Amino acid sequence: MHQYRIGADLLESSSAERDLGVLADKLTVSQQCALVDKKANDLLGCIKKNVASRSREVIRPFYSALVKPHLEYCVQFWAPQFNKDRELLGRVQWRATKMIKGMEHLSYEERLRPVSV
Repeated sequence: MHQYRIGADLLESSSAERDLGVLADKLTVSQQCALVDKKANDLLGCIKKNVASRSREVIRPFYSALVKPHLEYCVQFWAPQFNKDRELLGRVQWRATKMIKGMEHLSYEERLRPVSV
């Protein structure tokens, strides 16, 4: 066992490792979902803060490119029988659809319906 330092500070050992962005440790499914939820909500906050337009044509590509991959990657860690995890990840999508101008007043189910052309 080696001891590593940064300056005078001794670094503690950890059994956790990152593999393709997933923290491999003794995390439970719920803990992994909570980390993904936080990351996805942080990204939604950045989109909301930095993108002036709230149109569907603008928000959807940002959501699809930045947020959705995190949620899809997390799917392999959660099981549908854990309602709290499913609801936690679902709230990210609920928040994203609420950001779209003209859809704020609609119910969540109505916001999820495809747009008829």
